[in-house]
Amino acid sequence: MEKKFTFSDALSNAYQIGIKNILSLIGAIILWILTIWIPYINVGTTIAIVTIPASLSRGKVISPTEIFNKKYLKYMGDFFLVSALRGLGVYIAFLFMIIPGIVLSLAWSLAVLLVVDKGMNANKSLNLSNKLTYGYKWIIFGAQIVLILPLFILGLIHPVVAALYGILLVPFMLGLKAYVYGQLAGDVAEEE
Repeated sequence: MEKKFTFSDALSNAYQIGIKNILSLIGAIILWILTIWIPYINVGTTIAIVTIPASLSRGKVISPTEIFNKKYLKYMGDFFLVSALRGLGVYIAFLFMIIPGIVLSLAWSLAVLLVVDKGMNANKSLNLSNKLTYGYKWIIFGAQIVLILPLFILGLIHPVVAALYGILLVPFMLGLKAYVYGQLAGDVAEEE
């Protein structure tokens, strides 16, 4: 299999996508927090927040109000099913001395995006996510660690600076997920 991206590509694109969409992403997160207590609406907005990287992977600059699009409610059943299966599988894998849980979490990290973006069922999305991430888990894991590590270092220096970086961390992590998804699943055909 031809290598589709490198560690440095993943990091630089995570920052670029995150910075390009920072205001929209922070706005969407704020709207999600404000509506998380409203029954039924909170399901659609949560699905939207989790699957924003699919839109970002195509270079779109999202609108914060996109999280209220009713299309996300269409995937409620499959979203909960794939989330439950992923959560249960990762939990069981974590019981085998943590590392298998991390590996399985990375292997299935694209499953929810495949359900909502490509219209796949839960089983197919978990299997495909595992295949797509094969050979790239170290790159994904390393990029996540490099993005998160400054939060802990800055926390030791000054909590306010750490909090400010924490605000930036969300767009950076969503940017990383968008880049990984675009590189690994961008050419996967949608189900009809």
